[in-house]
Amino acid sequence: MPPPSTLAQLPVGSSALIQSLPTGRVGLTRLRELGLTPGVKVLVVRRAPLGEPLEIRVRGSNIAMRNHEAADIVITPVEA
Repeated sequence: MPPPSTLAQLPVGSSALIQSLPTGRVGLTRLRELGLTPGVKVLVVRRAPLGEPLEIRVRGSNIAMRNHEAADIVITPVEA
């Protein structure tokens, strides 16, 4: 199994399992409320032309986030 990386490094069309998110940051707390929790599978749907925001699909919903938020989310890549 490949070593964990961050959601910001995951290429478009790839899936991953969330391993951890830091606590205490308002933006990441909101993402947790939207369903980004450890153990959940996410799919990178697309990136805006300049690289951000990043659009992901999690639990049947599409969510956009900035790269600095995605860089704090530790993931393990998985097969789609």
